[in-house]
Amino acid sequence: MEIANVYSHLNGLEFMLVRKPELWQEIQDAIRNVDAGLAFDKVSREKTMAGKILYSPSKLNKLFQAQFNSYGWHEVRHDYFVNEDLNTARAIVHLQDKDEQRRIIQERGFTAYRTYNQVDFVKDRAAVEVQFGKYFSVQYDLHVKHTFFYERGDIDVGVEIIPTHKMMSQMSSGVAWYENELANIVREGRSNPSVPVILIGIDP
Repeated sequence: MEIANVYSHLNGLEFMLVRKPELWQEIQDAIRNVDAGLAFDKVSREKTMAGKILYSPSKLNKLFQAQFNSYGWHEVRHDYFVNEDLNTARAIVHLQDKDEQRRIIQERGFTAYRTYNQVDFVKDRAAVEVQFGKYFSVQYDLHVKHTFFYERGDIDVGVEIIPTHKMMSQMSSGVAWYENELANIVREGRSNPSVPVILIGIDP
């Protein structure tokens, strides 16, 4: 695959070029080593595209996983606890010890609900999400996943890899695409999301 577009939010790309050029090179190499043709075998069942051959998101994800794993990038998951009380949520939201979160919630008489955040690939304080999901998935990645790990102090920069409009047109309907997500980020203002991010648009 190829990198068609790159947008640097809060100097995410500049940070990588200066501080972690080897990681930026690995990201580029991993993308370029993916043979998208291996995932171009999904037969559409949608009424508007019935019988059309499309790119399979699940197969693309596996191809990207193999490439990033080969460079030593791996999934990271963190469990934590939430509850229904606003004041308690404020008291524990920045705690990193999940057991301490649970203790405080229960001591205040509320129910501790276990949940988690996960990011596809992490290496040397950089996180990468490869997203071929529905349009809302990118916003969740930016405002929840990348922000969560950044606010914890686990990463310095997040990378979001998504198809361009050209590639999206050869996938099932509703998939997020670069040009639209770029507009969403610009519309929200320079400081939102609060984490330095590199948005990458890819083509086969």
